[in-house]
Order: sequence, then structure tokens, then C-alpha cells
Amino acid sequence: MAEEKEMSFLDHLEELRWRVVRSSIAMFVFMILAFIFIEEIFDLVVFAPTEVSFPTFKWMCSIGKALGFEELCITDFPFKLQSRNMTGQFMMSLTASFVIGLICAFPYLAWELWSFVKPGLKSTERKYSRGAVAAISFLFLSGILFGYYILSPMTIWFLSTYSISPKIVNEFDITSYVSTISSLILGCGLLFQFPMVIYFLSKIGIVTPQLMRSYRKHSIVVILILGAVITPSGDPFSLTVISLPLYILFEISIYISSVVVKNKLKDEEAQLRADQQNL
Repeated sequence: MAEEKEMSFLDHLEELRWRVVRSSIAMFVFMILAFIFIEEIFDLVVFAPTEVSFPTFKWMCSIGKALGFEELCITDFPFKLQSRNMTGQFMMSLTASFVIGLICAFPYLAWELWSFVKPGLKSTERKYSRGAVAAISFLFLSGILFGYYILSPMTIWFLSTYSISPKIVNEFDITSYVSTISSLILGCGLLFQFPMVIYFLSKIGIVTPQLMRSYRKHSIVVILILGAVITPSGDPFSLTVISLPLYILFEISIYISSVVVKNKLKDEEAQLRADQQNL
């Protein structure tokens, strides 16, 4: 029996190894494709949030004029980049290619992970976990879009125009810029997984909707502070643009937790009735 268990464990390790290999190959393929077009990617994608013509800035300016907030129109973006290291531009090309490869391959990575975990789930758990890969991928890509179109341009504008003294000139290194924008985008992608994390924590009974509702006021304060820190100006509109999606994410998580708990109670009641009938 011990040998059978050991072989079964080794079989799982072998399966995991091949899934990791396939996931790595998928990432590598997208990374190579990104590296081939790296110049176009930097000009059209990576550096785009530093231009006043970026869609987010144009959209903010249009809404600002309509609402009478002229300060929302960003007409000057004094942004300069340098490469102070010999390998700076090359390494950032690899970094950007890796990030793009990870983003493009993420749905496949999620599918590989789910395929590995799925056989160990009960039938009821599989039932309530249908569409998990699609949900995880959708939330991740939504976070990426939020990070790229909302958080990144506002943060970059704020940091590039912030000054403690006119004697200091803001000239940033390409390494710092790529690292910052990559962290913001990937961070939002992971942050938007919050509803899925709450889903699984609710499934195992660690989190309840009552617990989350009790921390609603705390979450609002944290979200507003976060929004106030990263918004380029102190106007209510910019604060709302940043904070509202994060708060909606929190409310969605409460709703998901409520649905999970209700389904668990229904299953327990059905199981209890079945046990009583068998007596």
C-alpha cells in the first residue's frame, strides 16, 4: 500500500511537472513574439501613458470641461527618460517582454492550474466551480486594463510632476519607469482576483458575508486613502475614478460570499433530509 501511495504521489508530481513545462513554453512563446515587436510595443504601449494624447487624459479632459473642472485637462507632461546603465534598455526589453508574455499566457496558465486541481474536487465542488478559469481570466484582464488605463497614467503624471524644490529636475531612468508601470499593472491584475479569493475562502468557511460587511466602513476609508494618494489632483472626480471600481470590487466580493454561504446551507439541509430519510 505504501508503494502504491508513493507511486500515486509521484504520478501527481509528474503531471505537475508537465503542466509547469507547458505553461513555461506558452509564456516563452508570447515573450518571444513580444520581443520581436519590442520597439513598436514601447512606442505604442509602454510609453503611451506619458503622452497627453493618451485616451485616459483626453477622456478626463472632455468630462472635466463638461463638468466645469478645467484642471482635469492635462496639457503639459514634462516627462524625460534616461538609460544610465549599459544594459538598461536591453534588460527592460526583456522585462517588458516577460510581463506581456505573462499577461497573454495567463488564461492558459489558469486553465493548467485548474486542470491539475479539478480531479481532487468533490462533485459538488466541481459544480459550483464551473467557469472558474473564465472568471479568473476575466478578473485578471480587467485588472490589467484598469491598471493600464486608469492607475498607471494618473500615477505616472503625479510622480513626474511632484516636486519638493525647483532645484530638483525629474529625469527618470528607464529601469525605474518600466518597473513602476509593470508593478502597477500586474498589481491591479492580482488585486482584481479578490472576488475569487473571497469565493474560495467562503467555501471553506473562513470568510462570511457578515464578516465582510462588518469591515465595510474600514474598506471605504482604506480605498479613499489609496485613491487620494495616487490621484493626480485633489478633485472629487479623479478620486472617484480611482476609488469607485475598487469599492465595487469589494461589494461584488460580499455578494459572492453571500451566494456561496447560501448554497452551502442548501446543500447541508438537503444532506440532512437525505440522512433522515435513510434512518
